[in-house]
Parts: sequence; structure tokens; C-alpha cells
Amino acid sequence: MLLDLFLTFLKIGAVSFGGGYGMISLIREEVLLHGWLTEAEFMNFIAVSESTPGPIAVNMATFIGSSQAGLLGSLMATLGVILPSFIIILIIASIFTNLLKLAGVKWALSGVKPVVAGLITGTGLTMLLSCILGTKTIGTPISFDYKSLIIFTVVFITANVYNKLTKKKISPILLIIISAILGILLYAL
Repeated sequence: MLLDLFLTFLKIGAVSFGGGYGMISLIREEVLLHGWLTEAEFMNFIAVSESTPGPIAVNMATFIGSSQAGLLGSLMATLGVILPSFIIILIIASIFTNLLKLAGVKWALSGVKPVVAGLITGTGLTMLLSCILGTKTIGTPISFDYKSLIIFTVVFITANVYNKLTKKKISPILLIIISAILGILLYAL
């Protein structure tokens, strides 16, 4: 199990671009494929990973590893997801100091940007469909969750009204707290 966690997250870390949000779709695919979490559990792990300090992909690897194999599992999954980036940055920093100035590298990164944007957008849409419509894929029956829609709407309106009135963005921490309070009120009743 430990080696499987390490290799799975090593693969995710090695082929991911765009930071943690770009990794979410790959993590979801692997975690569901291995049967480590259900879709609902995965969505909860995203919420917890987003609301705790640190990069979301590292937090997710840590939490998923911990859920599967305790402390050693969290260590192996976290090591697996950060090791490729660490090695790549180490090589670039020590050998290719002017790498980003090369035209070929600029072109390659320009080609990767739309893919990263697509992965993040796809992940966001998947999360929205799963939370509000209760569907995971096209063709899955819809079980509309009006409580999630209420929470989403209140948070969306709150953020926009605050932005319009103060010309500042509202703190994400405050939005998380508002969401948590609404979740407690709506789901406990």
C-alpha cells in the first residue's frame, strides 16, 4: 500500500502542470480508480485541503495518504507528489539558469497554459455538478441539492456585494466560515 501511494502520487507530481488546482483532476482520477475514496469523500477532502494552510495538492496527498495508511501513508503520498517538482527545480536552478529565456521553453509553456486552464475549469465544473446536481458524469441521474445551491448563491452574492461596496476582495477565510455556518444551519435542520 505504501509503495502504491508513493508511486501514484509520484506519477501525479511528474505529469502535472499548473500547480495544485491543475492536479485535482488527476488526483481524483487516480483516487477513484484505486477505490481509495468515494466521490463524496473526495469532495470533502478538497474542501478540507482548500481550507488548511499549504498547497492544495500537497494537502490532498497528505490527507489521502493518511486515510489509507496512517502517518506513513501521508508521508509517502506527500513525498511522491513533491519529489518531481523538487528534482526539476533543483536541476533547473543548478544547470539551466537562463532556461526560461529560451524561445523553445517559452513556446512549450505557452502551449501548456491552455491545457492547465482546461483542467482547472473541468475540475470546477465537475465539483459544481457533483455538489449541486449530485451527478458525476453525463447520463448520471440528477438529484438536485437545493441546500448546496443556497450556500453557493449566498457566498457568491456576499463576495460580489462586498467587492462592489468596498472595492476589495473579501477574505477567503471569511467565505469559508460563512459556508461552514450555512452548512451547519441548512444540513443540521
